Amino acid sequence: MERQVKARTPIDTNALHLKKPKTKAAGIPAVLSSAKHGISKMGVAKTIKNLTMVNQKEGFDCPGCAWPDPEHRTTFEFCENGAKAVADEAMKAHVTPHFFSKHSVKELSSLSDYELNRKGRISHPVILEKGSSHYAEISWEDAFTRISNHLNSITDPNRTAFYTSGRTSNEAAFLYQAFVRAYGTNNLPDCSNMCHESSGKGLGQTIGIGKGTVSLDDFNHADVIMVIGQNPGTNHPRMLTALRDAKHRGAKIIHVNPLPEAGLMQFKHPQDYMKGNLKSTTLADLHLGVRIGGDAALIKGLLKIQIDQDAIDHEFVSSKTKGMDEMIAKTASTTWEEITKDSGLTRKEIETAGLMLAKSNATIACWAMGLTQHRNGVAVIQEVVNLLLMGGHVGRQGAGFCPVRGHSNVQGDRTVGIWEAPSDAFLDRLEKGLEFEVPREHGYDVVRAIDAMDKGKIDFFFCMGGNFLSATPDTDVTSRGLQNIPMTVQVSTKLNRSHLVTGETAIILPCLGRTELDIQNGTKQFVTVENSMGVVHRSQGGLKPASTSLKSEPWIVAELAESTLGVKHLEWRALGQDYSKIRDLMEASLVGFDNYNDRVSRPNGFELPNPPRDSQSFSTPDGKAHFTVHDLPNLQVEDDQYVMMTLRSHDQYNTTIYGLSDRYRGVKGNRRIVFMNANDMVERGWKARTEVNITSHFLGEKRHSDHWLIVPYPIPSGNIATYFPEANSLVPLHSTAEQSNTPTSKWIVCSMVSSTSIGGEEE
Repeated sequence: MERQVKARTPIDTNALHLKKPKTKAAGIPAVLSSAKHGISKMGVAKTIKNLTMVNQKEGFDCPGCAWPDPEHRTTFEFCENGAKAVADEAMKAHVTPHFFSKHSVKELSSLSDYELNRKGRISHPVILEKGSSHYAEISWEDAFTRISNHLNSITDPNRTAFYTSGRTSNEAAFLYQAFVRAYGTNNLPDCSNMCHESSGKGLGQTIGIGKGTVSLDDFNHADVIMVIGQNPGTNHPRMLTALRDAKHRGAKIIHVNPLPEAGLMQFKHPQDYMKGNLKSTTLADLHLGVRIGGDAALIKGLLKIQIDQDAIDHEFVSSKTKGMDEMIAKTASTTWEEITKDSGLTRKEIETAGLMLAKSNATIACWAMGLTQHRNGVAVIQEVVNLLLMGGHVGRQGAGFCPVRGHSNVQGDRTVGIWEAPSDAFLDRLEKGLEFEVPREHGYDVVRAIDAMDKGKIDFFFCMGGNFLSATPDTDVTSRGLQNIPMTVQVSTKLNRSHLVTGETAIILPCLGRTELDIQNGTKQFVTVENSMGVVHRSQGGLKPASTSLKSEPWIVAELAESTLGVKHLEWRALGQDYSKIRDLMEASLVGFDNYNDRVSRPNGFELPNPPRDSQSFSTPDGKAHFTVHDLPNLQVEDDQYVMMTLRSHDQYNTTIYGLSDRYRGVKGNRRIVFMNANDMVERGWKARTEVNITSHFLGEKRHSDHWLIVPYPIPSGNIATYFPEANSLVPLHSTAEQSNTPTSKWIVCSMVSSTSIGGEEE
């Protein structure tokens, strides 16, 4: 029986309501939104219990992002989106076997992502048999038997792929990669391939570590903080508190982003009201509305000004670095005409920012997907490295690099081995700790895994969390590839589109969330995570699980490994019953995890080694930090084309849609919208809510998506912005960043034609 499911998010016909965009983040609206989401999904008592445990030393780590916890925490140590994430996870289990018996996968695929998420937690393991239209209940034992039998029937382990979401704990991720490598492959694609892979490559090559080099305390000592290609008001709201405190201590903030964002205009901490403080803090001293893709040109201009001002730490450069002369020569050969044309900024704007940097003794550069998801993602990050190295802004108090992670443990997952291309040094240490040989051939990242699926080269696909279909580019190709696979398995808490577009046989294994008690053999367990600044700390939920049939991720991995491999490599089941034993194994297998069980039990955890931060030393082949040389990217498009970037709404966390209100941008009710420059709209004769069809262009290929509504917004001329996952079908699979292979979701060349008009109300 053909399932005929809908891979793309269905067309949104809801009325679109528009208001004037906000100029202030958080405040009373954030308090009300947090309360509304919490009480409606958890009830009053559960809301109070949950929110007073989140990000506490004896509580659980918020699944909403990876921003670090302050040493001195308040009673309410969460933000609006964190409250939404916690409330969403703590919903009751309504997606039961009975639910699946009533609703076919075809019927469910006609629902929006928002509607799917609202159905609640998944209560029991279920299976979608080959040819069946409905999921049916399966026991845990039978599920593991079906999966292990299928795995053991595959003659080449490299015809399998094991995906990981960034919410997975260190313990689950380490055990998972140990199982996958014991099985015989390095096919470990993960969400970092689609977000900060460019950061890892760019930093690793130049400063010897693929992570940031700042601590949270550094924000208290910075003179200038650059926030580049990032919207902390929506994606990392707790960061706003650090920026506010830095601002109060005299720091200057430069915001580089095509769209002005409320979170970098003014910020009002909700808890200030309790102290009788009604004032808001203006955060950004300067907003540079750079054209999409124009960041490299901007940084060339900033470099020129540092050179002209001799804002160079000559002692640091001569003793710790290599390659500055070549970088200066390349910068000198780049004209101001090229810089202003490509950046879309005036020379005066760039000089204003450049002089702020030249006067700074301590500069922090923060960035997110606005830099990484471009063809030149690695190169532009290395230009940021050039800018900070020139002034010696690394390994200095108040200075350094800060790639801001959106997933709560995506950095920790990579640290403990979720890596399709591990170094020999990492594998050598891993083999010593695990005491068995692991494969050395590099495996598939996300894009290469999808390509292999599409070509029929994958016989089994396992997802440890996440919503693979909606998170990845090129929805139609990804859908086709997934449906080529004989068996797909998802470890999940909530229903999502990846459960509906599956392999011939599909299994869902429901797991505990961060908020829930995890008891193994009568003993409460805790897990650990690593935040954006390399601090590893514990997390322990306290709520009664949504269903008695839920299992923890470490337990699921251990049981699957035991069922598939027996005890040939490790005593898997024993590890899944006592997480301290997993941590002992991690201590033996990973650099920096000495005395792991002891150190992670401390109230604030511990910092992993970070040579650039700790001692201005660099683990590069020659022990030096490296300046690099890059040409400006080609930003030319045809006269009738636009450059599109995808982004989140304020009511969204990655692919999870909490609601239909993008409050800060003044949009409500409909997500199928295109933010467009007002002058570009006038030129086309379009008004707000004009319906358009979009076509993306890549190497002669065209992808189409219809029924989008135009919304005027202050975005550079020639640029447009859309929400993901709705626009992911327009992102070509093979349009990726050089070296990192990250999809270019912030650079999609598109054309648009008008269609019809959908009414609504403007308030």
